[in-house]
Amino acid sequence: MTDLAPLSSLSSALADVVARAAPSIVTVHSHRSRATGFVWKPGLIITADETLADEGEVEIGLADGRTVAATVAGRDHTTDIALLRADTGIAPAKLSAAVPALGTLAVVVATDRDAPSAALGLVSVSGKSWRSLRGGDIDARIELGVRLRDSQQGGLALDASGEAFGMAVLGPRRVLVIPAATIERVAPQLEARGRIARGYLGVGLQPVRLDDGMGAMVMNVDKAGPSAAAGIRQGDVIVAVNGQKLSGVRALQRTLGPASVGAVVDVAVHRGGEPVSFKVTIGERPEA
Repeated sequence: MTDLAPLSSLSSALADVVARAAPSIVTVHSHRSRATGFVWKPGLIITADETLADEGEVEIGLADGRTVAATVAGRDHTTDIALLRADTGIAPAKLSAAVPALGTLAVVVATDRDAPSAALGLVSVSGKSWRSLRGGDIDARIELGVRLRDSQQGGLALDASGEAFGMAVLGPRRVLVIPAATIERVAPQLEARGRIARGYLGVGLQPVRLDDGMGAMVMNVDKAGPSAAAGIRQGDVIVAVNGQKLSGVRALQRTLGPASVGAVVDVAVHRGGEPVSFKVTIGERPEA
């Protein structure tokens, strides 16, 4: 006769992991959309930005059936993190900065149709930091071999010991985890400022191929922006920044992260075939 004790013990342990995480999980209702969120700090809820409507009221559904009003404290499209304010009275979840190893068990605790839900799978990818398609810096590449509904996005991803290592979201053909390290870096900025500061040169650029490499032609200039203040004009071709040859427009844009705001950079351009250099103080990108 097969000994089922190990399976029974594993089942009980996983049920206990889910039961301990579930009290911090809420449902997020926005315009024609339902998703999951979790309490990050008292009165503050993290959810997936992708699921949050751009307008209309937001409500939080609690486990006892009550709903409470919420306001958007801040959101960052590039990392898929949104922060909501709501008086739920619920204890926060505890996040762990540890990145789970490849092949370990993972449980996503979320809500589905306003009811608690759980999904079990494996960590199918566990790798280094990466940049999202929208330009956000994600501290670790974590993918889960699990199926989730749209309404389960924003749920907590837990390891087998119950440590919450991030927020589960739906990526292209896979389930991704926004790791705890990214949440703990982005959410405080959203709490304080409502947005993530990003660098701004104040120019529209078009890649051009030069005899000795790549350049970026200035197609338009924000008259109130940093480049205009430095003297850069429409038609200039940027060829290097801080002595480094330009490898492309996207490469230049990737350097304009939060840490770049306020930095002074040397921008080398070609103007009418002649080399000219400018010192540009990187500004903060205006809100769209």
